[in-house]
Amino acid sequence: MTTLASLSPATPVAGPPARFGDLLAAEWIKTRSLRSTPWTIALTLLFVLGSAAVATLTDEAAGSGTADFRPFDAYPAAGCWTLMLVAGSMGALTVVSEYSSGLIRTTTVAVPARGSVVLAKAVVTGMLWTAVGTATATGSLLVSQAVLAGRHAAVPITHPGVFRALAATASLAPVCALVGLGLGVLLRHAAATMVTTVFALLMLPTMFSEGDRWSADVKHTMVSAAWNRLVQTWEPDPESLGYTATVSGSWIVYVLWPLVAVALAVFVVRRRDV
Repeated sequence: MTTLASLSPATPVAGPPARFGDLLAAEWIKTRSLRSTPWTIALTLLFVLGSAAVATLTDEAAGSGTADFRPFDAYPAAGCWTLMLVAGSMGALTVVSEYSSGLIRTTTVAVPARGSVVLAKAVVTGMLWTAVGTATATGSLLVSQAVLAGRHAAVPITHPGVFRALAATASLAPVCALVGLGLGVLLRHAAATMVTTVFALLMLPTMFSEGDRWSADVKHTMVSAAWNRLVQTWEPDPESLGYTATVSGSWIVYVLWPLVAVALAVFVVRRRDV
């Protein structure tokens, strides 16, 4: 006589391991389910476009001579710094909000591969803010050129320097968002992460000048300084006493900051308890 072996209620039933595509889908659901996400993006877009319109309208020199691209009309510092601040803060919140609510424990129990969870967050965050940055940069350019068209001073996107400024401003959002995400994993506390993000992205570059070589070298490794160089359409003055960053070096800064931030986050999260 044979008997059927029954599973004990305490016996865990192993399911199929989560694939990376499943992690991406889960992180996207978390992101779009937050009501604050679309409102924050919409208000940021509105503010940046408005700052471009105001900067162009108040630029009395625009349209007084030969039509040329004026980068800080299309991309004024106030609007782009706001984009950096919001993107960095939202990137940080994708992580610190889970730590503060305790959801990160549930996530790591369901997916023990913590590094994969961080990478999934980074991919979703990077894609979202790439789309936001592209829409913002394109909209700012169109608003600025629409204002200048009334003064017969508008330029096309094929004008020298326009596309580089557009690409640099569009990339600014995902770069800052990924830096904020990396800092969120490293610090895990909302207040500390926000302060560190603002300090690293916006305040720290102002402490250095381009008058001394060592100070200029440090400043040129900052994201905001790299953006400032990339949107400039004019070449450095050879008689200037300051040291100017190179275009290629500025693009390298754009790549290294998010890459290092995410790599450190993956390294730390694999070796530390939640």
